[in-house]
Amino acid sequence: MTEIFNASDLSKALDLPALGSAFLNADNIPWQDSDEPGFLMKPLLQDEISHMRTWLMKVEPGAFSKLHAHEEYEQVYVLSGSFYDQEHEYGPGDFIVRAPGAMHTAGSTDGALVLLFYSVIKPR
Repeated sequence: MTEIFNASDLSKALDLPALGSAFLNADNIPWQDSDEPGFLMKPLLQDEISHMRTWLMKVEPGAFSKLHAHEEYEQVYVLSGSFYDQEHEYGPGDFIVRAPGAMHTAGSTDGALVLLFYSVIKPR
């Protein structure tokens, strides 16, 4: 796999709660640079045991990432703006899910805000 999106500071992200609920005010977390220019991250949940991740990602206008893949399932929900890959352009309310290892690009012409979920699911 060629993972290219890595947040620089995971210290503010939540772990999965063992009981009850966990709360995080995302407005209080600064945007972090990723390994790819023009893609900024806010790690909301980062659980090392389950390998679950939930990130808010801001894609700056004109940002583009080369062909890459993730080891987990990737779920993308577009909150605002426009977001594209090599197959389609997506807008607010669009939802994309990719299997582990699915090669794809990512980018935005006008800028976008997306919610990302990464999870490992054992094969059936």
